[in-house]
Amino acid sequence: MVRFSLSARLVAIVGTALLAIWVMLLSSIYLTNGLRSAAALPAPAQVAAIVDIVRRAEPAIRPQLIQAFNSAILELRLEDDLAGSNAGIDVDVMSDERFEPYRRALGENLLAVTMLALNGERSRMPRLFGGDGNPIEFAVALEGAHVLILETRTPFLVAWFGLPVGLGAGLVGSLFALVAVLVLHRELRPLRRLAAAVDEMDPAAAPVPVPDVRFSAPETRTLVQAFARLQTRLHAMIAARLALIGGIQHDVRTFATRLRLRAEQIPDEAERDRAIADIGDMIQLLDNALLAGRAGVGSLDEELLEIAPIVEGEIFESDIPLENRTLAIRPAAVSAMLIGDRLALRRIVSNLVGNAIKYGRAAHVVLDVEARWIVLTVDDDGPGIPVADRELLFEPFVRLEASRARKTGGAGLGLAVVRSLVEAQGGGITVSDAPRGGARFTVRLPLFSGPCSPE
Repeated sequence: MVRFSLSARLVAIVGTALLAIWVMLLSSIYLTNGLRSAAALPAPAQVAAIVDIVRRAEPAIRPQLIQAFNSAILELRLEDDLAGSNAGIDVDVMSDERFEPYRRALGENLLAVTMLALNGERSRMPRLFGGDGNPIEFAVALEGAHVLILETRTPFLVAWFGLPVGLGAGLVGSLFALVAVLVLHRELRPLRRLAAAVDEMDPAAAPVPVPDVRFSAPETRTLVQAFARLQTRLHAMIAARLALIGGIQHDVRTFATRLRLRAEQIPDEAERDRAIADIGDMIQLLDNALLAGRAGVGSLDEELLEIAPIVEGEIFESDIPLENRTLAIRPAAVSAMLIGDRLALRRIVSNLVGNAIKYGRAAHVVLDVEARWIVLTVDDDGPGIPVADRELLFEPFVRLEASRARKTGGAGLGLAVVRSLVEAQGGGITVSDAPRGGARFTVRLPLFSGPCSPE
């Protein structure tokens, strides 16, 4: 199906309007130039002049004069007497008021004025348009019993307002087309607003109000209401999924705790430590999954937090050797604040630092403020990450090197969770090359700019 853009529809509206204006101007020209009188009846003075010229002419040249006066709208002929005319056969209209000027111009010489049937047949159809389409016959006396017959004809059907019927139909059709295009444009506006609302629909955010279409077409109302119901079902489905994940996490953590208590009874210390580590990784995986799920449905907490103490706590309170981690907090970031979820922020820092230690042997963390952003950078001393693989890092369960899974463990979910948590709080994360040759992860979070923010 052909699809028209908004600009194409506007062009159609303008084109239709110009067509209607053109038809109206043409109608005005027809009316101001006397189309009605010229097409229906010749002027009384013209008829009197013709009769006078024919009367003064010699009988021998009258046929030539008649041939000269004949046209598409006027036909002359000579009859020997009045019986050769249609007077008294069709409709006698000599007494009509509109023929008064002819009676005055021709005087007693005007014998009869007759309205003839159209095309030689009696038809009432032209009278629907005022009767101007019917031929009119004037019978004028010459010398003796001779009669001059002047029959006027309209070569086209004329409406009651004096315009050709085709021109009137074009005018009405143009106006209807303009109205139809305007109505179509009005009906399409709710659909554009609906498309904008659908683009804004996010299961993680509050429901987006759909456009009010109480006065739109039934089909438009049905479509908008269907999208509203779909949005409601999506939010309900996401909430149910989050509740399910939370329930599963709670139960699995309970079982994992029991399993850890049993694992501590393993006599072999190395096996015991590995079992406890595996259980810890399983719990961390569940925590990451639940936190990512909460971020996906907009269920993260929102509170005013200072970012520096959170970063310090994750760096210095961990069991990572001090020589493998450094932290630099710039003066502008010491009291920087943001609106966010405390647990999500801790998980962002711990996951980035943990990855830097696992794959780059060290984590060099810098906290700074740039313009309206809190900037957290984490560098490592590893070999870096190829440009082609950087975006792939943030996909769930993706490991760039399968061999690393045996050495470092994990499921490849950490960076995917980090990106989800960062984006859920209005920020972004990028990967680049660190100055020391390793990889640099840069997190930007919006700085709180309310009255409590630092100057």
